[in-house]
Amino acid sequence: MKSIFASALALLGLATALPSPALTSTLQQVTNFGSNPSNTQMYIYVPSKVAANPPIIVAIHYCTGTAQAYFSGSPYAQLADQYGFIVIYPSSPYSGTCWDVSSKSALTHNGGGDSNSIANMVTYALQKYNGDSTKVFVTGSSSGAMMTNVMAATYPELFAAATAYSGVPAGCFVSSSNQVDGWNSTCSQGQINSTPTYWANVAKAEDPGYTGKRPRFQVYHGSVDTTLLPQNYNETVKQWTGVFGYDYTKPDQVQNNFPASRYTTDIWGVTAANPRGTVQGIYAVGVGHTVPINGTQDLMWFGLGPYA
Repeated sequence: MKSIFASALALLGLATALPSPALTSTLQQVTNFGSNPSNTQMYIYVPSKVAANPPIIVAIHYCTGTAQAYFSGSPYAQLADQYGFIVIYPSSPYSGTCWDVSSKSALTHNGGGDSNSIANMVTYALQKYNGDSTKVFVTGSSSGAMMTNVMAATYPELFAAATAYSGVPAGCFVSSSNQVDGWNSTCSQGQINSTPTYWANVAKAEDPGYTGKRPRFQVYHGSVDTTLLPQNYNETVKQWTGVFGYDYTKPDQVQNNFPASRYTTDIWGVTAANPRGTVQGIYAVGVGHTVPINGTQDLMWFGLGPYA
């Protein structure tokens, strides 16, 4: 992808940079996780006191990042130590370390792209650590948020919920020439304004024939994002409300100044059995690229730790 990400991500805000306690374990590379058609690298963090049937979070880095950088710059390893879940950190195989969210192989279930390799990492970890297949989650920032959308679309059966920090809808970066790891300026500049039905069909076409349960989806985006313009927030919300059949103009709940000042959270699909809803859109006024990771809210959305 274009090196435009490099300058933008020099200012990237991830988790708040506070001193953290020493971890109980270390980040380890796994090379034998199964078929790896795109040569994506797998790293994993398994806390010293792992839960029986542990949940798994897949945490996907941004352009110019690495598994090691996201491990150090996000709160998931510290939270894994507290609550006993496992974290998978994929690492991009491309120069510039963006993710391929543009090629047909990446945008197709078992298509042989990055999404395929990441799905195989999940399957490996579930088997090796006797993980809880009902508690697998995916999240990421920027290019990692784009891949989060793609993973939820291409492998909906694997994930219970997803959180995307400043990404674009699944399929938005598609390359007309089938370029691997391609850039799509029309999408990045927010020049696409389509319908929920259109976006839902794009997501569903990435795993054609699938009729099962789909992951709950949470979208974060900043109002002054100049890398992936804010229209991408609207389009991503349209995609996932469309997938679930909600009217994106009529959220069930609106929470102002939540989870932080000048953030607005719109929630669709709220029921007595599912008070957190099925789709959340969180719009951060005055925030650029990317919205900082909120580990507490991630745990709440995933239903982990104190929110289990």
